[in-house]
Amino acid sequence: MTQPHQPGAEPAATPDPGLADPDPAHSELAAEIDRNAALIISALSEQGRTVAIAESLTGGMVSASLVAIAGASAVLRGAVVAYATTLKKDILGVDPDLLSANGPVDPDVAAQMAAGVRELMGADFGLATTGVAGPGPADGAPAGRVFVAVAGVLPKVPDLATDQDFYRPVGHGEVTARVRRLDLSGDRAAVRLGATAQVLDLLVEVGR
Repeated sequence: MTQPHQPGAEPAATPDPGLADPDPAHSELAAEIDRNAALIISALSEQGRTVAIAESLTGGMVSASLVAIAGASAVLRGAVVAYATTLKKDILGVDPDLLSANGPVDPDVAAQMAAGVRELMGADFGLATTGVAGPGPADGAPAGRVFVAVAGVLPKVPDLATDQDFYRPVGHGEVTARVRRLDLSGDRAAVRLGATAQVLDLLVEVGR
């Protein structure tokens, strides 16, 4: 039997799935991103240095994390979301033969993206992300395989070269790129958050 509507009575609210507690792993990564972004804006502002960003799988997440911090306008020159492989060549100047041979998920592609956006936007540092967010493999790489890079006139760390962290020449005078290989787990969001956290971490390390 239908109950008559009582003035002022409201039906019980249905929980909004979008307001559910986020995945704890996502929250931890988001907090790390916020910390690194704040460190970068503070340090580069004091140094009078700037950064430009080239993003693929992160789709603007890296630049958005910096813009969220007050004072970003003094540090962030701009960003390019080069999601399509052709844009990595046409806008960022990545070697087309390299892309044809190795595909976009490659350490040298990440290095050239970072160097290209740095030169394009006249920044002190260039950052880049490229990889496979998932859920399945793509471009010959498994889900979670990511390369992030920072390019600039970088301080050299003796004996840095490992399977995960290494330098790459980029053919721009004194400019070199430091590249980090990542094999990230989790869902698509976790991979993108992890890539964002790690590329910011690279800049924190070299920009001190």
